[in-house]
Amino acid sequence: MRTSFVSLVLPALAALTATAVAASDSVIVEITHPVECARKTQRGDKISVHYRGTLESDGSQFDASYDRGQPLSFTVGNGQVIKGWDENLLDMCVGEKRTLTIPP
Repeated sequence: MRTSFVSLVLPALAALTATAVAASDSVIVEITHPVECARKTQRGDKISVHYRGTLESDGSQFDASYDRGQPLSFTVGNGQVIKGWDENLLDMCVGEKRTLTIPP
């Protein structure tokens, strides 16, 4: 099983250099912890992600897998999660972290 971790709308870690990536439908993607690998996530892979969902306007948290102590597992690219995740968690390496800012 491929595992990737993602945090939503969180500031990049101070010690890391964030890289902005152009994404579909105005989603802003920051790679906050880059990782090199031989195989990146592809459509149809089952992945597990830890996430923290916050509102961009005031930073208030609306959901977090961390609070439940268990990552969310799903097949990426198959419409099981919101479009912003389905399209922007592709091409990730195990251990890579991204911040996704997804418009309403």
